[in-house]
Amino acid sequence: MHTGKVWLVGAGPSDVGLLTLKAKSLIQSADVILYDSLVGDAILALIPPGVKLINVGKRAGHAVMKQEDISRTLLEEAQSGQNVVRLKGGDPFLFGRGGEELELLREHAIPFEVVPGVTSAVAVPAYAGIPVTHRDFCSSVHIITGHKKDSDKPDIDFDALVKLEGTLIFLMGLGALSHICQSLINAGMRPDMPAAVLEKGTTAGQRRVVATLGSLPDEVHRREIKTPAIILVGEVCTLAGQFHWAEDRPLGGARVVVTRPKKLASRLGSRLRELGAEVIELPAIETVEIEDNTPLEQALNGLENYAWLVFTSQAGVEVFFSRLIESAIDIRKLSGLKIAAIGTATKKALLERGLFTDCMPETFDSVHLGRALTENVKHGEKLLIPRARIGSVELTQILDAHGISYDDIPVYDTVHETNALLHPKTLLAQSADTYVAFTSASTVRGFVQMADDTDLSGVTAVCIGEQTAAEAKKHGMTVAVSGEITIDSLADKITELHALKKSNEG
Repeated sequence: MHTGKVWLVGAGPSDVGLLTLKAKSLIQSADVILYDSLVGDAILALIPPGVKLINVGKRAGHAVMKQEDISRTLLEEAQSGQNVVRLKGGDPFLFGRGGEELELLREHAIPFEVVPGVTSAVAVPAYAGIPVTHRDFCSSVHIITGHKKDSDKPDIDFDALVKLEGTLIFLMGLGALSHICQSLINAGMRPDMPAAVLEKGTTAGQRRVVATLGSLPDEVHRREIKTPAIILVGEVCTLAGQFHWAEDRPLGGARVVVTRPKKLASRLGSRLRELGAEVIELPAIETVEIEDNTPLEQALNGLENYAWLVFTSQAGVEVFFSRLIESAIDIRKLSGLKIAAIGTATKKALLERGLFTDCMPETFDSVHLGRALTENVKHGEKLLIPRARIGSVELTQILDAHGISYDDIPVYDTVHETNALLHPKTLLAQSADTYVAFTSASTVRGFVQMADDTDLSGVTAVCIGEQTAAEAKKHGMTVAVSGEITIDSLADKITELHALKKSNEG
C-alpha cells in the first residue's frame, strides 16, 4: 500500500471569502479531514459527501482529542494511504501547534505540505475597522498567546511588551483578560491606553468592545462577550469608530442559510455575500438524473412529433441537453420547435445553449406557465415537458382542461440531502439574525427532514413564491415572500427584512 500525504491547512478566521484557493481545493479533494472548532460553518459546508471527518474540537484550551492523539491520527491515516487535511482555524503555524504535528510525520517520513491561512490576528481587527499598525500611532505589532498549557495565567514578560510601544494582540486570552490588563498596567502602561476585545470576528455575530486598559474587563463582562475573541491594546483601537465597515453593509450582521441544490446555490450565495451576509450553503435537496430513461430516449428520437419544448427548471434543461448529447442527437433536430420556460433562471440556462425562449409567463410558477401556454399553443400542437418525477400538477391540469396534448416525462428525481457536520438546530441557535432562504417547496421539505424534531417556529423563512411560502407555514415558520420569483428579488427581500430589524433595534 502506498503512503498517503498530510496537508496542514489554515482555514482563516471564519469568513469563507478569506479561504485561500489552495485550501478550498484540498478540502474538496481530501480523503480524511481533521477539523477544529474554529473552522467556520461556511467552510465546513464545502466538504463533499464521503469524506472521513474527525472532529478534534480544539478551542480555548479545550479539546475533544489530545494533541498527541491528533498527531498520531494524522500519522495513521497517512500510513493507510489516505490524503489527509488537518484543517485549522487561522494559520497552522501561528499558535496552531502545526510544528508539533509535523514532528511525528517527519519522524516517519510522511510527506506533507503547509498551506498558510489568513490569521485572525490581522483579519479580525480589519473587520472591526482597526488597522493593527498606523504611522501616527505605532510602527510595530506583536502577537502573543494569552493561553498557557496547564496554567490559568499566561507566562508573559509584560515589562518587555510595554517597552515595545507597539500594538499588542493577544490570541486565546479572554479567560485571562483581567490578568493581562492589570499586568500591563503594573508594568507601566497607562490605564487609559485604548484597548479592545473583538468577538467572533468576520462572522455575522462579530462584536467589538472598545474601552481603556483599565475599564476593558468590566466592559467585556457587562457585554457578556464570549470566545472566540481576541484582545488588542494600543492607540489604533480608537480608529474603530471611524473605520468600521463590516456591520455597515446592507446585510452586515445577517446570517443566511441557503437551501438550494449545491450546483444552483452559487449565484444566490454570491449575491448575499456581496451585500455583507454570512452565507451557509446547506443544500436541502439534490437533483438526480433518472437513468435508463426509455420514455425520454423515445421522445428524443421522435422530436419531430412535438411543436413545443417546455422547461420548468434549470435542472430539466441540464438533463435534457446532457441526454441529447449522450444519445448522439444533433441539436439541429430542435429546429422548428418552440420553447417555453417557467422563469428567468430557466431562460438563462437555455440562452447559454444558444436557444431563445418563445413563451415565458410574467409570474414564474406552474399555474401561470400553464396559462401562458394556453394562449400560445396552436390547435393540434404537442408539447414535450421534461421535468421532475414529482412535478406540479397545476401545469398539466390546465393543459388537460384546454385539450392540449403533451408528454410529461420525468427526467430527474428530487432527493433530500443531509449534512454530517451542520445541523439546522445548531445553525439557527448561533445567531438571532438568521434567515433561511427557500426557492421551492421541496427545499422546505428537505430542510424540515434535515431538522428532525427541531422547533422551527423561530425560523424566518424567506421564500420564492406562494407555494414555497405555504409549505413553510405548514411547519410554523415566520414567512416572508419575495416580490418576484427571482433570485435577485429573494436577496432584496432578505435585505429589506434585515434593514427593518436593524432599524427597530437601533
